[in-house]
Amino acid sequence: MAKNCIGLDLGSSAVKLTQVKKGRGGFQLLNFGIEPVPPDTIVDGAILNHSGVVDAVRALFDRLKIKQKEVALAISGNALIIKKIFVPAMTPEELEEQVPWEAEHHIPFNKNDVEIDYQTLGGKNAAGQMELLLVAAKKEVVADYAAVAREAQLIPVVVDVAAFAVQNGFEAAYGITNDVVALINIGASLSTINILANGSSAFTRDVTTGGNSFTDDIKRHLAVSGEEAEAMKVAFSEGDASQDVARILQGTANQMAGEFQKSIDFFLSSHPDASITKVYLSGGSARVPPLLQAIEGRARVPVEVMEPFRNAQHPSSLDDAFLRAHGAQGVVSLGLALRSPGDKFDD
Repeated sequence: MAKNCIGLDLGSSAVKLTQVKKGRGGFQLLNFGIEPVPPDTIVDGAILNHSGVVDAVRALFDRLKIKQKEVALAISGNALIIKKIFVPAMTPEELEEQVPWEAEHHIPFNKNDVEIDYQTLGGKNAAGQMELLLVAAKKEVVADYAAVAREAQLIPVVVDVAAFAVQNGFEAAYGITNDVVALINIGASLSTINILANGSSAFTRDVTTGGNSFTDDIKRHLAVSGEEAEAMKVAFSEGDASQDVARILQGTANQMAGEFQKSIDFFLSSHPDASITKVYLSGGSARVPPLLQAIEGRARVPVEVMEPFRNAQHPSSLDDAFLRAHGAQGVVSLGLALRSPGDKFDD
């Protein structure tokens, strides 16, 4: 059994893969790659086109010549619930037995329809109750992701939460911070916000907006195809675009930044003593310049695009320019690659 997993991020626009070797001083990057998937393959975290994802995964493993089979996956979207709760103080054995029943009071799904996991956070309330981080994911969604891996001749051994995978990847690259920072991972159709305070997750939320909004708005306003609109978006990010494209992307960026700020404001309203010091962006559209500027203008704090592989040693086959240009897309897969094989799924 390998010491850690292949990190496999099944995104709605592309599959991202990261392979690392962990060491005392951090991690060594062994492999990183991206393979696009057909449009509408994964929508709001639900896999709609299994064969499209399987083909992309197989192509990526073949191209990178990876033989290891154990993979870690991440889920997000409407099929996932994350809550902090308090329960009476009890032993770990009692807790394991009690959590499924406690979950019934906090999860809007039938407990028989979800996979439930939890972590003690070490905090206690005035009544002496223990603080837990409770996670529930619909079994059918977990099974769909695991089925894709199996159809690609892989072995799914860990299923993580995308927001926590981003945190893992961030901390591996930047270290654990005691400041309050917001991590925003911008996917094609779904973005994830994870606000860290004192080195742990204090707030998570999925927002149903992402990089597709830029492409869709260009397509609609300029009456071009989806492929042409995507090419225009990419050209803008590389510094080559018309004034019309710039104006459209600026408007879209303002709208997206407003959605992200609503979640940040909600967190701040429930944590009046907290003050966010910095926002870190990751994901495929993190490098669209108007978005960074729009978020910075609303949050009024510095905003930085994550570079998860900035300090990592890597083979010469991995080009530095490629890692700088696309590293922000690899934060989730890096966080997954740092996981060790855990519970296996039943066949």
